[in-house]
Amino acid sequence: MLNETYKLSNGVEIPKLGLGTWLLDDEQAAQAVRDAVSIGYRHIDTAQAYMNEAGVGEGIRSCGVTREELFITTKVAAEAKNHDSVTQSIDESLVKMGLDYIDLLIIHSPQPWKEFREENRYFEENKEVWKAMEDAYKTGKVKAIGLSNFLQDDIENILASCKIKPMVNQILAHVSNTPLELIEFCQKNDILVEAYSPIAHGAILDHTEVKVIADKNGVSVAQLCLRYDIQLGLVVIPKTANPDHMRINAKLDFIISDADMEILKNVETIQNYGEHGFFPVFGEKNKVK
Repeated sequence: MLNETYKLSNGVEIPKLGLGTWLLDDEQAAQAVRDAVSIGYRHIDTAQAYMNEAGVGEGIRSCGVTREELFITTKVAAEAKNHDSVTQSIDESLVKMGLDYIDLLIIHSPQPWKEFREENRYFEENKEVWKAMEDAYKTGKVKAIGLSNFLQDDIENILASCKIKPMVNQILAHVSNTPLELIEFCQKNDILVEAYSPIAHGAILDHTEVKVIADKNGVSVAQLCLRYDIQLGLVVIPKTANPDHMRINAKLDFIISDADMEILKNVETIQNYGEHGFFPVFGEKNKVK
């Protein structure tokens, strides 16, 4: 699995499996990058909001492989909603990570976190943000550009005026919460979907129905959940600092049957993530990522 890639609409190849670094501090992130690379990972995902870009950069420099072998993603902070602030933030990310370019840059959210999914949709502001993303792409600071947490009308707003189409939309997508209509819309528009929190923030691990299917396939629930998203054509970026979990997450050389895929698509939606339900990226909001 670690050698498998998808091809973005501009021809750039992106590994199907990446390492998420959310909630890791700089020191933890640096070590996680080193461990992941030693296991064979080449795709690392961070964000300005994670406040660990410097640690990710340290991990990149000390991991023992060349920069060109790695695929690095970061995300423009959700609060940056004008051309100048986005341009400045891209330069700051490059400096923090010590990189000459970013492989994939995405807008973390269509709205500032404190207004996430509220009435103000920031359509005009996001067009300005996208223009700054396009400018960074044209100058070679980034190799691919995309979105995160964008709904269909948010994407349509960008498509209506962009010169370069979004290449990715990173969204919450896991067993028990799979936005199939949004995934289909993205795929029809040559936008690759990435699944963050593909193991449902851990809340799916004790799900009886899912565990039965995992046991039938001789795999863990986490492996089943990752394979499920990949069979839907998604990139998966599970977050972990545990090398054993990194190794297990990469062992995905099995196939979920069509019948079991249908069962998994229809698992009852998780309404409450319980102890996993607090996500500080939101600032004062207490919602998923």
